[in-house]
Amino acid sequence: MTARPLSPEEAQAEHARLGVELARHDALYHGEDAPLISDEAYDALRRRFNELETAYPDLTELSSPARAVGAPASSAFEPVQYAVPMLSLGNLFEESEVAEFLGRIERGLRQQACEMVGELKIDGLSLSLRYEHGRLVRASTRGDGSIGEDVTANARTISDIPHQLQGNAPALLEVRGEAFMARSDFEALNAQQVAAGRKAFANPRNAAAGSLRQSDPSVTARRPLRFFAYSWGEVSEDALLAAHLDMVRSFRALGLPTAPETYRLVGAEQLIGYYRHIAKARATLPFDIDGVVYKVNDLAAREVLGFVSRAPRWAIAHKFPAEQVTTILRDIEIQVGRTGALTPVARLEPVIVGGVEVSNATLHNEAEIQRKDLRVGDTVVLQRAGDVIPQIVDRVLEQRPADSKPYIFPTRCPVCGSAAEREADVGDQGGAVRRCTGGLLCDAQAVEGLLHLVSREALDIDGLGEKQVSFLFETGRIRTPADIFRLEATDAAREDPLHRCEGFGAVSVRKLFSSIASKRKSPLERMIYGLGIRHVGRTNALRLARHFGSYQAFIEGASSSEGRARLYGVEGVGDAAISSLSRYFSDPASAAIAIDLGSVVEAIPLKVARTDTVISGKTVVFTGTLQRMTRDQAKAGAEELGAKVSGSVSKKTSYVVAGPGAGDKLEKAEALGVTVLTEDAWLALIGDASTATEGS
Repeated sequence: MTARPLSPEEAQAEHARLGVELARHDALYHGEDAPLISDEAYDALRRRFNELETAYPDLTELSSPARAVGAPASSAFEPVQYAVPMLSLGNLFEESEVAEFLGRIERGLRQQACEMVGELKIDGLSLSLRYEHGRLVRASTRGDGSIGEDVTANARTISDIPHQLQGNAPALLEVRGEAFMARSDFEALNAQQVAAGRKAFANPRNAAAGSLRQSDPSVTARRPLRFFAYSWGEVSEDALLAAHLDMVRSFRALGLPTAPETYRLVGAEQLIGYYRHIAKARATLPFDIDGVVYKVNDLAAREVLGFVSRAPRWAIAHKFPAEQVTTILRDIEIQVGRTGALTPVARLEPVIVGGVEVSNATLHNEAEIQRKDLRVGDTVVLQRAGDVIPQIVDRVLEQRPADSKPYIFPTRCPVCGSAAEREADVGDQGGAVRRCTGGLLCDAQAVEGLLHLVSREALDIDGLGEKQVSFLFETGRIRTPADIFRLEATDAAREDPLHRCEGFGAVSVRKLFSSIASKRKSPLERMIYGLGIRHVGRTNALRLARHFGSYQAFIEGASSSEGRARLYGVEGVGDAAISSLSRYFSDPASAAIAIDLGSVVEAIPLKVARTDTVISGKTVVFTGTLQRMTRDQAKAGAEELGAKVSGSVSKKTSYVVAGPGAGDKLEKAEALGVTVLTEDAWLALIGDASTATEGS
């Protein structure tokens, strides 16, 4: 049965949702080295996004995530502007697509049998090395492709990277390659981490990325990083060569390491043969790869072919499918989260997959278990998708025990015994998630709620991590958010004060109490967010803080049907959030906790946005790297003066503030005739705005 075509409105909604999701995963993968989904899942999202833009061209925007490369550079490092952008690669997954790729190249060059190069796709972190007259002057990460992060001090600690090139070095050579960690080195590093009581790294790629982006170069120096060169960026004329393989040979002559298994190839048959050869040899390599790369060998031909959005036309990655193994599903356990969601977790017979031992895998929800018909005792097919996240993809029916029984999802919370119900709630996709109804009477929800309150995005209390909060809760020292602020007083009255407990010394306890005391005055929006009400994230918390003005007004308004009814007129606050507020404050225990928090923490109200300035009611977009303030500071300042800050450029945009590295948003602003300001011009404007009113 063929699916009906989407209406323009449906396509726009899905396109917007996918855009947000892609941007989030880009930031997690490239900016935080903490991917949440597999490479395969990410690729599927991007393919669907591109399909929508192909079918509905009006959806295509210059600022589209489909055109994004990597993620914005972190403010923790100095920005590096690239003269030649560091682009990413397109992907293909089926052998049948190889001939299509070659066909596009041959049509673009108007020739047959174009000479190609096959290379390993190293699973590491992209790195640019700038050499001037043979001397290493700078090393930087990819960033967003236009602006990277200066990690020179860290890169100098990598033994593979020469500080001075050998032989007759060119005047300028920007070498691009991959920083990575060999499997044996990764295993040794994780053994050291565990021995020292620290968290082990998920995989070599994350370990390499985290090591290279350290603020302290001495930490990087202790990490066994390697480097392979694979291309160049900006080069002087005396470095120019005719072919990619000539480039690789020149790298080796200059003392730069390059990857093995690099070959000259012609035609689809040879490319597929190379792919199969490397796939077979993958397990024997000393480092992780996630595919191979095909490149046009002739560098002049590359100039003719050019680029499409985020990727070159002359190169593509042929990705490997995720490595799969079989193991036994020993048990299904239920974990209870902050919002009461019951999440099933598979306990597996430990098995090595992707070079890592795996014994657990999330099963997501009740519907997922039913869809796959997973049963305790089943032989299951497991993969670490993208070599990161373990997932069960299937079960082997032929090996199912004769006495196996369908798994029955619990209807009561395994922690507190309260009913676990499906909620017909906006955002729960048809009630796919079963939730504990015990609320804060459930110990699991209570602990997760406390951890949420003290998190960086909420009250940001140093010294209260998962271990500390769990201990304080289990020993009865804290049960509610307000108890945290009474901890010092109650601790003084106990026979077993904290400084006598294992893991707590006198100095650490004093620091903890000082940290708690420093948060007795906290921003209103952080207090609202810290309550952990479903569908009230940081953005909605900010909207609610702006609407109510004070914590007391928030409590009174959210507790009454009349107050909640008025929320329907607040832009951005939807049905899901209002319904969640109703459920939260209808529960006497939850309402009491919120009220109690207000008795020990003074809420700092938001500054009221002005309505009398020259930018009041205007829409502003910030793009590029700001030099004199952070993006958050710029946004807060604009909103204080009554402006609305947007993430995308449209005809309704009043100003685009563009810093170095501004790309698609700047181009779109210029195309639409939107006023573009430098950072200095913007600061001059808001400096005037802070004292002048519109029309004065």
